[in-house]
Amino acid sequence: MERYPNLFKPIKLGNTLFRNRIFYAPTGLIDLSPKCAPTRDWMAYFERKAQGGCAAVNIGECYVDNVGGPQHRYDIIRMKDHKYNYNGLGKVANNISRFGAIASVELQKPGIASSHDGEVLLGPSDGFNPLNKNVQTRAMTEEEIMQVIEDFSEAAVYAKNRGFGMVTLHGGHGWLIHQFFSPYTNRRTDRWGGSVENRARLAVSIIDEIHRKCGRGFPVEIRISGSECYEGGYTIEDGVEFAKQLDGHADLIHVSVGNVHAPNSAEWTHPGIFREGGCNVQFAAEIKKHVKTPVATVGGLSDPDELEEIIASGKADIVVMARGLICDPDLPIKARTGREKEIRRCLRCFTCVHEMYEHGRIFCAINPESGKYGEISDALPLKEGKHVLVAGGGMAGMEAAITAAKEGHKVTLVEKSDSLGGVLRCETKVSFKKRVGEYIEHQKYMIAKSGIEVILNQEVTPELAKQLQPDVIIAAIGAKPSIPPIKGIDGKNVITAEQAFSNPDLVGKSAVILGAGLTGIELGIHLRSLGKDITLVEMANPDNSEWNRNHMRQLERSGATAKFGHRVTEIAENGVTCATEGGDVFVEGETVIVALGLKPLWDEAAALSTCAGEFYQVGDCRAPRNITVATGEGGAAAEQCGRF
Repeated sequence: MERYPNLFKPIKLGNTLFRNRIFYAPTGLIDLSPKCAPTRDWMAYFERKAQGGCAAVNIGECYVDNVGGPQHRYDIIRMKDHKYNYNGLGKVANNISRFGAIASVELQKPGIASSHDGEVLLGPSDGFNPLNKNVQTRAMTEEEIMQVIEDFSEAAVYAKNRGFGMVTLHGGHGWLIHQFFSPYTNRRTDRWGGSVENRARLAVSIIDEIHRKCGRGFPVEIRISGSECYEGGYTIEDGVEFAKQLDGHADLIHVSVGNVHAPNSAEWTHPGIFREGGCNVQFAAEIKKHVKTPVATVGGLSDPDELEEIIASGKADIVVMARGLICDPDLPIKARTGREKEIRRCLRCFTCVHEMYEHGRIFCAINPESGKYGEISDALPLKEGKHVLVAGGGMAGMEAAITAAKEGHKVTLVEKSDSLGGVLRCETKVSFKKRVGEYIEHQKYMIAKSGIEVILNQEVTPELAKQLQPDVIIAAIGAKPSIPPIKGIDGKNVITAEQAFSNPDLVGKSAVILGAGLTGIELGIHLRSLGKDITLVEMANPDNSEWNRNHMRQLERSGATAKFGHRVTEIAENGVTCATEGGDVFVEGETVIVALGLKPLWDEAAALSTCAGEFYQVGDCRAPRNITVATGEGGAAAEQCGRF
């Protein structure tokens, strides 16, 4: 705490005291029942954030009425559906509060961002929907606007009565309040449009009505976009004017950026690996110069030193995090108690976002507890401590060793190379992957702190296993590069992706990368930054996920070229021949880099399977894994040791 005096200084909003300056950001609703009501897993997710020491926990978007469909599959709790959420909302608010945090809820109305199902959408203006020009929209009447104000204020009353200590209005990212403020979507000429004061009137009116009904001391936070960050959208100068209108009305102005419905805006709203952490602090800092109301900042934050500097320098009064606290819910308590080295730092890899949209549950790539807090509380008790041999010191092996030691086992970790970290060590010098290197160092620190015996430069063989006599073996021995039987694949100009990452000097002035998966794309971006001419060739069509699109946009910006529908049939000294629908084509490149995935070491793992009573096979030696799955499997295997 002495290192972070400003970060852990309490702050008063309204009549409520918050224990520090770290708030958990709304992330959308996950783990809901079939009727979209709270579940035990859902409640455990938010309770865990409160246990970790942050000052406020926001449970995410709740719709204030039943008009119009939701924009997201899982964000469909409505505050007025009492029969579904009455008990659950009260329970989660109570459980957050009993761990010392303030429970908050984000009140939301999507407006023209609603799922329409053929309905006419209500928004600021007639016939104007930047999301879909074919969807009919109608300008809200005066009576409908007044009803919106009533709905927001009644939802706030409902939340307060359930035990929530604050409400957040979603006034940014392209939702209804934002739609009224943005001149791009608000073309009105009455008292709700035109001037800055008129466009901000809806937000101000909602805040004032909540205070009238809930009391002036009940804190109302409003999240706004400081800038829309796209061509034609409003700028930070407009964001400052919006904040000036909110000054003295809101209790906290939470400054985000972007309009999630605009192309590429998500790159700003949710900064990824290609942007620096804290890149959006500048918007909050500018707004803070012009208002007296406390200001919060958000976006890619997770470093306690950076958080302290933001508060100490006066750029913001509060730091808001989602991914940072998903990655390590205990970040606040670890920083407060001088355990900074134990903090898992968010990789900003978007695994959590991808999992939320695809599966309705948030999983972190490097936090194996994420997504299963409810299940952890029901885990079988440990019967007895065991001697656990972990074979392999990559992502899965390191997490398995740390978890096993935490569970009370004696652990020996054996790695065949001279250092821990596995295949990802080759990426630690890549500028946009520096967090991977930090994570490896974090895991090394935790291994040393846990008293785990580490043996390097030693391969685990059946003979060594018999010598060590473990009760449990967790095989995390990895994989080797997949090398297809292509003519010329054994040429002197052919190297693997791992070799190219480790030693870029092996790559000539130009190169062809075989494979446009995540590894190939990131390698291409890295080599372009070093001045190499890069072409990727890929047999399949491009992955259309948001995660991959973000990487492809960065690849295009780098100047690299990607050719899809190209199957390599032969490798020559100066490039590769590819079969395409239009016939054979030749792609030039001095160096050919194979980035076609991994081949698991199944036989080597099988040889260890009879060397101990309990045996678990995890990570790449089971099947090619990303960090998320490898870390999760390693932790889960260690949790099972000694329980049966």
